[in-house]
Amino acid sequence: MAEILIERLHKRFGDFVAVHDSSLRLEDGKFVVLLGPSGCGKTTTLRMLAGLEYPSSGSITLDGQDVTYLRPRERDIAMVFQLFALYPHLGVRGNLEFPLRNEGLPRAEIDSRVRDVGAILRIEHLLASRIGSLSGGDRQRVALGRAIVRQPKAFLMDEPLGTLDAEFRELMCVELRKLHDRLRTTTVFVTHDQNEAMALADQIVVMHEGCILQCDDPAGIYHFPNCLFVAGFIGRPPMNTLRVEGAVQPGAESVLLAGSAVPVPRVEATAATALLGVRPEHVRLANPSGTTLAGEVVQVEYFGSHWIAELSTAAGSLKAMVDKALRPRPGERVGIEFERARVLLFDASSGQRLASATTRAHDEGRRHGQR
Repeated sequence: MAEILIERLHKRFGDFVAVHDSSLRLEDGKFVVLLGPSGCGKTTTLRMLAGLEYPSSGSITLDGQDVTYLRPRERDIAMVFQLFALYPHLGVRGNLEFPLRNEGLPRAEIDSRVRDVGAILRIEHLLASRIGSLSGGDRQRVALGRAIVRQPKAFLMDEPLGTLDAEFRELMCVELRKLHDRLRTTTVFVTHDQNEAMALADQIVVMHEGCILQCDDPAGIYHFPNCLFVAGFIGRPPMNTLRVEGAVQPGAESVLLAGSAVPVPRVEATAATALLGVRPEHVRLANPSGTTLAGEVVQVEYFGSHWIAELSTAAGSLKAMVDKALRPRPGERVGIEFERARVLLFDASSGQRLASATTRAHDEGRRHGQR
């Protein structure tokens, strides 16, 4: 196991900046997911950790050793690629043995490690098989096994579930998490899929346009996004945002939406223009005569366990998650209430989250947990 420390990491390809002055501490034994849309810099960051790309500036430390400009084989890491990169002529056992033979390990040690990995991944019955005869899921297990068998300080995984179908991808998320809980090896996993990130990660690093926007545990990323991009990127449906009327001042405990006063956690910041953010599951439908904000149901989607209702209001459109037993009807007039403790405010100009009593408690608790 090993802590990975990234300091002011910068990567430029000609005039294009792929990673912009990123600093990050990846804790020993944690499962860390680099999450973001295509082109955000997550794979480039992973390739610099692996030694497949060298940074333009900055440093990378692995277990206290500066590995910034070391070649891949000089770093005690193992990498799993999206396309598996298996040797088809070697078979399953040959692929698992290959890195160990390159290290010059004795035959008995090689056999012992291969048996252990086969048991961990439940592929003992495939050791004599050819790669070409395996399903995509079994090939992925062999690719993981070839990384695990080396017993490295860290695993680096570049969208290893990307080629699998949705059902098997969910199954492999569970298996990967179980595997990590058993091995406790520092793991850095790249994906653009928020479901994978939420299911796997101890720590999620959200990236956009080469910058790290937020690093937190899954609950923190979901409930306390640092900015509008994270709020919109995480969650399906994403967080609702509604424009606030007038400026927001410290000490305020309500804001105006289309002339209606909406309760919010006590504000501890100032913004000339602001947006109110609230997740669909924290929006409640009520009798329109008993609420300050009302709207009309525009569309309803059924998801088995709940409904998603699209609502039109004077403050803008938003979505609400509604219990399956309470089907809203298009055209129905409804009152709208927000779960006050879950409401966030964002500066409309910068996109950054405004401090409030709720968010301060979260941020202070997170800092305390990192000390």
